Amino acid sequence: MYLGLDLGTSGLRAILVDEAGIVQGEAEASFDLAHPYPGWSEQDPAAWVTSCETAVAALRRHVPDAFARLRGIGLSGHMHGAILLDAGDRVLRPCILWNDTRSTAEAAALDATPGIREITGNIVFPGFTAPKLAWVRKHEPDLFEKVAKVLLPKDYLRLWLTGEHISDFSDSAGTAWLDVGARDWSDAALEAGGMRRDQMPSLVEGSAPGGTLRPALAEAWGLSQTVTVAGGAGDNAAAACGSGCLGEGTGFASLGTSGVLMAGRDSYSPDPASAVHSFCHAVPDRWYQMGVILAATDSLNWLSRNLGQSPSELARALPDAATGPSALTFLPYLSGERTPHNDSAIRGAFIGLDVSSDRTDLTRAVMEGVAFALRDSLLALKGTGARFDTLLATGGGARSRFWLTTLASVLDLPLSLPKGSELGAAMGAARLAICAADGADPNDVMTAPEAAEIIAPDPALRGAYEDAYQRYRALYPLLSGLG
Repeated sequence: MYLGLDLGTSGLRAILVDEAGIVQGEAEASFDLAHPYPGWSEQDPAAWVTSCETAVAALRRHVPDAFARLRGIGLSGHMHGAILLDAGDRVLRPCILWNDTRSTAEAAALDATPGIREITGNIVFPGFTAPKLAWVRKHEPDLFEKVAKVLLPKDYLRLWLTGEHISDFSDSAGTAWLDVGARDWSDAALEAGGMRRDQMPSLVEGSAPGGTLRPALAEAWGLSQTVTVAGGAGDNAAAACGSGCLGEGTGFASLGTSGVLMAGRDSYSPDPASAVHSFCHAVPDRWYQMGVILAATDSLNWLSRNLGQSPSELARALPDAATGPSALTFLPYLSGERTPHNDSAIRGAFIGLDVSSDRTDLTRAVMEGVAFALRDSLLALKGTGARFDTLLATGGGARSRFWLTTLASVLDLPLSLPKGSELGAAMGAARLAICAADGADPNDVMTAPEAAEIIAPDPALRGAYEDAYQRYRALYPLLSGLG
């Protein structure tokens, strides 16, 4: 049996699978975020340990025989967080999370440092780890002097599980300290942020062993055999492992709180200026790239709050299939935008509001606007050489047929709807555990799910959506000029 642990921003998900990847048990536990000041987002790492204990206890209650045969654990987690430890592995302050924006000035300074984009393959965004430490160095200097190790969220959980300071390449690629092409810490990038190599964890591939379960924990959990803990992955790389997106031509479109268009790559082809993320994959000799928009289903949630109807009620008022673009255009820049604009100050808008516009028109425009924003990401990814044969559709927004058919026609790509529901980051973590514990080939383990349905673009709507997209694209510089 193999345990996949996915540490999310608001909770931990655990699934137990057998060697064929069939789920035998699952459990979840939640925890809170703290926002002590505007733009701050923090969490107590002790809550992650408690959630893991809770989830494991639930699995031991519900599937005791299966859990007793545990051989491997895989880890997935939200990226970019900064856990600061002293020489005794004591946490010095709450973890600064991926969605914390306090280090905007520090990120800009690091991004302007000669050579940093070339080393890391990415723009240095405020959410990345390196600018967080630069902020601590400036604003909490006494605490900064005590920092002996910096860990990413899932790797703090690993420290509790194994007692070791280890990370993987996919997660570490989001720190702005890693040479993403060479798959190693960069001394130059570390020095630019005032850090040292000895403050970093050691690095392994995500599908390789990354420690073993501590004997005390193994005994407490009723395990008699050695349990391997895999290197693991950042959440998007783990989701790619769970959905079989490893190499060229594979990818997924995620309509989650944020929107992600992910492409598997066989080689390293960064383009930082496009605001495309270029990261190491969780398996050897592979990379992945992402276009990221900050408000996908979050745009629908925003509309829901203001109209007093649930997102599902709003979605049900739309037809089952796209019929062509609306005269109303929505720009989903509610929290700024990543790809391709890298603009934290831009804000959203409705263009073309009419006295006859109703909530159905607004809902339709929101879904179309998100689809157009993901087409921005598609073009940015294609500019790096990425290609897509088809896209796996995932995330909560994929429950809307109107949204899926709109997205397929806007992207002019077929969308694959997978059979079954368990193909996310927790499954990817479990698959990494299988590889690490058994030495299995990731290409054999991380297969794509069987398609339940393929949603093809409607060729009759191609021209209309192309015209609407060009109108959408022309609006960004006009909005930007208002600031």
